This record gives sequence, structure tokens and C-alpha cells, in this order.
Amino acid sequence: MQTFSSGTLTLQYTELGPTDGETAVLLHGFPQDSTSWAQVGSILAEAGYHVLIPDLRGYSPQAQPARLAEYTVAALVGDVVALLDANGVESAHVIGHDWGGSLVWTMRKTYAHRIITATVVSTPHPAALSWAWTHTGQLVRSWYMGAVALPVLPEIVIKRRLATLLKASDLPADRASYYQDLMNRPGVTTGALNWYRQMLRDLVKPTTAAKDAKPSPPPPTLYLWGTNDAFFNRAVARKTPEVVRDLKFQEIESGSHWLPETHPHELADSISQHMRHR
Repeated sequence: MQTFSSGTLTLQYTELGPTDGETAVLLHGFPQDSTSWAQVGSILAEAGYHVLIPDLRGYSPQAQPARLAEYTVAALVGDVVALLDANGVESAHVIGHDWGGSLVWTMRKTYAHRIITATVVSTPHPAALSWAWTHTGQLVRSWYMGAVALPVLPEIVIKRRLATLLKASDLPADRASYYQDLMNRPGVTTGALNWYRQMLRDLVKPTTAAKDAKPSPPPPTLYLWGTNDAFFNRAVARKTPEVVRDLKFQEIESGSHWLPETHPHELADSISQHMRHR
């Protein structure tokens, strides 16, 4: 495990593959860490890519700031840019799952000049999600977003019952147990939940883009969604290519929300094809 600095914080990351290959950055979601991408990262590394997989803000032991305002999307994206800078990488293929996918949606708008290709796994575009909350049954599936943003109570529930909830959403039992243990490490549960708490604040008062963000054409983008996703329904998934016209959309039949863990070979194949044929 290696480290890099982002402002006053120190984040950890895993590096795989040849350093002279094109760089692929894999961003995890909630309640995962870098290990969620272990299988996909190894496949991409074997294919010749230089793979960087960070433990994001809130998950890295030395990057768990107490202030909620330090968990804005702009700050989280800034950590990804800092990872590229620390490795001397001008631009990379950026792939994100769940919350990591949300960061990719933001980066393709504010840091398109640092992205060769973008791949979003599971997470619909924010405009599609906003539409779905009022036009479909998506609001019922997204109840957890508001629930986990409450003070104190979510920490108690997650530390005790997370594995049960994850297994009910088709995550394999061994991974569910691992994430249960992860959330019981010092500071991790609150750091992870602060992403959601700040997100709700941003919905009321959106944060501004980073000062060094540059307007550029969006990079070639692929959106992957599993047909058995327990959190994002078909309507919101199919709305995404309607609101993002320059997008390739691919359904993974019988895929769960947890595609990096449950369908790593199929996922890696789709990502590799997208990176090769940009």
C-alpha cells in the first residue's frame, strides 16, 4: 500500500501493473474500499494497464477530517486529481462504482482534460436520478440515502447490521463480512457516512467547481448497470443515456449492484473494450 498527499491529508492506494502503461484509476463506493476492485484491477494490470486504486477520503486512516464541509464532491474529486499528480499522470482512464461513479460524473464535467475515458458502474447520472425520484419508484429504492445521513443512529446500525443488509442486496457473504469489519475500524463509519451528509447539504447549496477546473469536451463515457441492481431501477438506468447523449450504455444481465465483486471478469472485459476503442 502506497500513500499520496491531498492538501493536509494523506491517502493510501494500491498500485498494480506496469508503470509505463496507460493509467486506469478505480474508485470505490460505499461501504467499500480499494479491495472491492482487487479482481478487476488485477485483470487490467495483466492487460498492461498501470492501475491505481485509492482508499478514498473517510476510508484512509490519515484522511478522516472531522469537518463535514471537507467531504464535498469537489474535495473528493480533488483527491483523485492529487493521486494523478502524485504519480506524474497527466490523464487517465477513470472508472468509478457507486459513490465513485458519482465522482466520475463530476470529473467528466470539471476535469475532462484529465480523463482519457470515463466508465461509471451502477450509478445513474444525477439528472436521471432527480427525474426518477419524482417519476418512478426509484425514491423507494433510494430511501437509504436519506436514512444514512441522519446523525448518530446510522453509525450504530451500520456497525451492528451492515453485513445482513449487504447480503440482502446480493453481495457475497465474505465481502459483506469484510465490509462489516471495515466499518468497525476507528473513524471509518463516520467518514463514510459524511459523504452522504455533505451530499444532502450540497443539494440545498451546491458547491462550486474547483478553481483549476477547465472546460473541455467530455471524454468517451461508458455506463454499466446490472439488471438485478437492488438500489437503482431500470427506469433510472435507461434514463441516463437519454440525459447524457454522448454515452455508451451496457446492461449486465443478472448483475447485482456490486458488479466489481460479483462480475469482475465481465466488468473488466467491458471496461477494457471501452478503453481500447475510445
